[in-house]
Amino acid sequence: MKRSYQYGFSERGLGMYDVRARERKARTMVAVIGDYMARPLNGMSLLNVGGSTGIIDNYLADHFGSVCGIDIDEPAIRHAQKSYNKTNLRFLVGDALNLEFAPNTFDVVICSHIYEHVTDPQRMMDQIFRVLKPGGVCYFAAGNRLMLNEPHYNLPLLSALPRAIAHLYIRAAGKAKFYYEKHLTYWGLRRLTQRFELHDFTAEIVRRPKAYGVDYMIRPHTAKAAVAKLIVEYFRWLSPGYIWLLEKPEAEPRKLFTSG
Repeated sequence: MKRSYQYGFSERGLGMYDVRARERKARTMVAVIGDYMARPLNGMSLLNVGGSTGIIDNYLADHFGSVCGIDIDEPAIRHAQKSYNKTNLRFLVGDALNLEFAPNTFDVVICSHIYEHVTDPQRMMDQIFRVLKPGGVCYFAAGNRLMLNEPHYNLPLLSALPRAIAHLYIRAAGKAKFYYEKHLTYWGLRRLTQRFELHDFTAEIVRRPKAYGVDYMIRPHTAKAAVAKLIVEYFRWLSPGYIWLLEKPEAEPRKLFTSG
């Protein structure tokens, strides 16, 4: 199967209109970015790549100076434009692989569980790098191919299987004709983001779930919390997902040339 754009993704019933769940994600974004950045968020410009129905962007607009949400999903963007109206908030139909913004435009870019949906994740990350200001950060939330359960289809081990077998599996389960999403392993994600300076918040979030607004998923003093801490401390490559801040260096490293 040739992978093309996933138009109309919000209409697949995967929670894009779930206000409570989406706002929970937004709270974590604000907590992580605010914890790292040395200046007030309300003076920063933010781009959300793949913002979908606008729920997250609407929340972020209460914390950042300006927010722009883009998505190729036209019904989702129409919903966002109709539902949310703030002076520092706008929504555009846009392509993550061809961001129509000048270089060095945004202080912050959100890229939350988007890479597996696009046809060329490396091109998307290069576009994000281009539009970020030097010293700006990308909030990058990403799933691991080695996760036990694939969240889009709720099928165990789906993402870890070879593509041909995954297609048969998802069809036999009656979930879809093909398995479109393409996840990477921890090492693949590191390669994908290698142009950036990586600040890994995953372990800190697991250690302090309440501070980052994820205690609804990782309840302190439970067996699940203990297992999560063990994994992120000693077996990070097995973590089902990651939250990274990817910082654009103030200056690109010079290329070294050798003669002969």
